This record gives sequence, structure tokens and C-alpha cells, in this order.
Amino acid sequence: MATDFPAEIAALRNTFAQIEAVSNPEALKLRLSELSDEASSPDLWDNQDHAQTVTTALSSVQGELERLATFKSRIDDLEVLVQMGVEGEDQATLDEAQNELESIRKALGLLEIRTLMTGEYDERNAVVSIRSGAGGIDAADFAEMLMRMYLRWAERHGYETKVLDTSYAEEAGLKSATFEVNAPYAFGILSVEAGTHRLVRISPFDNQGRRQTSFAAVEVIPLIEGTDHIEIPDTDIRVDVFRSSGPGGQSVNTTDSAVRITHLPTNTVVSMQNEKSQIQNRAAAMRVLQSRLLLLKRAEEAATKKELAGDVKASWGDQMRSYVLQPYQMVKDLRTEHESGNTSGVFDGEIDDFIDAGIRWRRGLEKAG
Repeated sequence: MATDFPAEIAALRNTFAQIEAVSNPEALKLRLSELSDEASSPDLWDNQDHAQTVTTALSSVQGELERLATFKSRIDDLEVLVQMGVEGEDQATLDEAQNELESIRKALGLLEIRTLMTGEYDERNAVVSIRSGAGGIDAADFAEMLMRMYLRWAERHGYETKVLDTSYAEEAGLKSATFEVNAPYAFGILSVEAGTHRLVRISPFDNQGRRQTSFAAVEVIPLIEGTDHIEIPDTDIRVDVFRSSGPGGQSVNTTDSAVRITHLPTNTVVSMQNEKSQIQNRAAAMRVLQSRLLLLKRAEEAATKKELAGDVKASWGDQMRSYVLQPYQMVKDLRTEHESGNTSGVFDGEIDDFIDAGIRWRRGLEKAG
């Protein structure tokens, strides 16, 4: 059946108009002007943390405006391409228009997801922690597979990442790992990945070739900003220093530079070892600790307001996704029912469809609640 290009283009323009209305380009332009003035201040870098916040925000706003302008231009160009193909009766041009139509539709769908993210911290950068669970060496290997999956996903999108801490298991894989993802809406996007992940496969570590089920936990928290204020008295924390561990003979392993901070009232523990100095690791650990306490505070406030009674279906702590490699190959999200038979693609970072489905599922729960 021939594509009804006028109807399809009209639908694209309608979707784009809804996204543009939520994005509010005029407000973005005003914000861009304010940030540009601030960034051009001669004393900007007197406070490096503030300067970093300003330049990151400036880059984010510029990117958002460029993204909106690009989509508008692509839809206009598509309309011209269709007109050329129809007038010239050129099937090759119409085929090109069809491919571009599908590309724009998919890209707009991903951009539309942002309009569904209205949480207080959704726009923030994210701190992702992965911990191996039940399953022994297979679980540690699974934790490393998940870390690679998320880092590859970020790489595919051009998002900056920074590994903050890695704790290696004795035989293979990771006991735990923590890394930042620095991108607009990173927390809002990745927060739907939080929960318990399950892997079923023939264990490569079992010489009898038996099937093994293993688990790993994913935690996602928003990265704090300078405007956040979480007071942490020195009496509420215990700081331990130790020697960093990891493969290779890097200088990072030769001194007691790793830092572990325990927040005594909540028993929240944060370890950092990937920076070269104890001072840098302590600063990074405090940022992550403050981020976790910020999220904990928000959860407590939400529980007080809504008098939550522990609805299991909405709990991010429940098992939320299965990765089955044997006896068949399937990755299935147990909340959204979204699934994929391309397990190698998923582990290589092709998880946008899962994230998309998760955000829409969460939005549905919010509306229902």
C-alpha cells in the first residue's frame, strides 16, 4: 500500500507541536541568554564547581534548541522531498522519503518520551550503581555485563560517562560498580532501569555445563547540584581509607587513596577508588552520598504525603527484567511485557525500546495513582 505522505507529515507536525509546547523554546532562549551572560563573566572560573554547573547547563540548553530546530527542518525537508518525488514520478526519491519518514518518526518518539518526565529530578545527571546478587561467580559476571550494557548505551547516544568505583570479584566480574551518566534527563531516563535483573544461561564457569540463574541489582539516583542542600554533620559519618584494588599496576593501587564513607543514621555506604587522590575520592563519595540521601528524603516525603503501603507492583526493588540465554534467547521486561529476541544487541546497549516502554509504564502508574 502506498504511503499517505500528506497524512503522515501532518501527524509528524502534530507530534512535534506537542513536544515543542512542552519544551517551550521561548523560555529556553531566555535561559540561554542568561547562561551565556553568566558564562562570559571574567570571574566565572573563580568558583570551579559553579562554573562547571553553568557551562553544563549552557551546553544542555543549546543542545535542546538545536534539537528542536533540526526536527522542524527535517520535517520541512521531507515535505519538499515528497513533492519532488511525486512531481518527477521518481520512485527512488519516494523511497528515500519513506526511509526519512520512518527515521523522523522514531526519533520524535524518543524525544516525546522527555515530555512524559515531570519528576523533580528527572532533568539531572544520573549516578548508576550495580551490585551482584545471588548466583555466585555468574552474578558477578552478570553485573559486569550490565555495566557494559549501560556504558555502551550511553556511548551510542554520545553521553559522557565517568566510572567512580569498581569492586572486582575474586574469580571474574564485579561485586559492584558505580558510574555517572552526564546528559540531559539522564536520571529521568535511566531511573526506570532501577530494580532487580535476572540472568538465565548455561554457566561458562560450570564445567558440567549446567543452567544457572543469577541476579544483579541496579540503583539509579540523581546527581546533586550546587543548589541542593543536604546537611550532613561530621558526627553522622564514618570515613575509612583503604588501598584501591583492581587489575593492572596503576599508581592508583599503590597508596591508601580509596575512601569509604558510612552515613551512620541510615547505614548508607559509599565507596570511591577510581580517582588518584584520597581528597578526590572523598569529594566524589560525598557527592554520591548526598545524592542518595536526597533521593531518600524525597521517598520519605512521598510516603508521608501519599501514605504508601508498599504497593509491590510499583516497587523498583522487585524483579523487573529477565535475560534468558538458555533454553531460548529472550529479554523480557516483567512490568511492561516488552521483549526482544536480540539478546546480543541488548547487552551491546540497544535498550532504548525497553526504556521507552518503562517510562510510558511509569507514567501510566502516576496517572492511575
